[in-house]
Amino acid sequence: MNETLLMIPGPTRVAPRVLKAMSENIVNHRSAVFGEIITETTEMMSEVFQTENQSYILTGSGTAAMEAALASVLDKGDKVLNIVGGKFGQRFMQIAEVHGAVPTELEVEWGHGVDPEDVKYILEEEDDIKAVTIVHNETSTGVTNPIEEVGKIVNDFDALYVVDTVSSLGGDDVFVDGYNIDICVTGSQKCLAAPPGMAAITLSEDAWKVVDKTPTSTYYLDMKRYRKSGSGTPPETPYTPSVSLMYAMREALYAVMEEGLESRVKRHQLAALATRNAIKAMGLELFAQPEVSSNTVTAIKMPEGVTDKELRGTMRDKYRIEMAGGQDHLKGNVFRIGHMGNITEREIITTIAALEMTLKGLELDICLGEGVAAAEEAYLID
Repeated sequence: MNETLLMIPGPTRVAPRVLKAMSENIVNHRSAVFGEIITETTEMMSEVFQTENQSYILTGSGTAAMEAALASVLDKGDKVLNIVGGKFGQRFMQIAEVHGAVPTELEVEWGHGVDPEDVKYILEEEDDIKAVTIVHNETSTGVTNPIEEVGKIVNDFDALYVVDTVSSLGGDDVFVDGYNIDICVTGSQKCLAAPPGMAAITLSEDAWKVVDKTPTSTYYLDMKRYRKSGSGTPPETPYTPSVSLMYAMREALYAVMEEGLESRVKRHQLAALATRNAIKAMGLELFAQPEVSSNTVTAIKMPEGVTDKELRGTMRDKYRIEMAGGQDHLKGNVFRIGHMGNITEREIITTIAALEMTLKGLELDICLGEGVAAAEEAYLID
């Protein structure tokens, strides 16, 4: 049986060398040997974040890092501006609420990016906003938000800038220090192409000052504990980490370093362009506005008269290609193609060819080969 090709916005296909790394013998997680592994992994992580700040690896999904960020800087009653234009912007706001903060929601129409001027207006009108949260890449909508521009605005106010780069880091430009980001979080299973179950977080000096003054509302995700354990000799995690996943994370970061961040981002840009060109050549409609289209996932409106089960079911069951469906009110109305991690022209062209055959089989007016040709042209022009 052929392996199913994952063309979803995470988890992504993991390279054999990364899987092999997990087969290494387990070592004492309090040993000097593992301390060296932690050091090497976190140093590479900071390099990918493009920051001089220390990074920390958490055993948990990207959501764990999102919660660690907010639980460490928000006290009950603190005001936070949550930019919400998709499922994961909603998640940031829900985490803030769980920890007793008072959210101000900046609602952005799904499929659109946030207007930085709207952020500026709220920060000027609302007093005492302690933090601003934004999702760089909304996988639910295929939208990339302008985190650099928003960072310039937040930098003029006394608020922490908290950015989710779970589905963009390693696939799009993320410059933590250059974008004035105070807390940046990511996950292992997206553009970094490691197995699910690990997350990473980095905090600025300004963020640490707030952490030190804020009573934490979490035990396992208390960043003060991670800083204390991480600064020891040897460095440790405060609680037992997933040793095997740490091996995998290190190996995946080796691969990122070998490819080079600039080359990796360019590869993702090209995959996104090829996918969007193919979709348009097939006569399908993209969900996200063109100027904010994601490097790592493309959301496509469901063709009229076709159900999610027919389209994605055929792709999965007949052609062994897994695509993602819509979330929340977009369920059944869009489908999503993930092009992140180790994706190359081979996977993109294979997916587009199968999608053409699927739609032709569902009796849509599709000219076989036009989508594939458009994808190929994008790669040939490059």
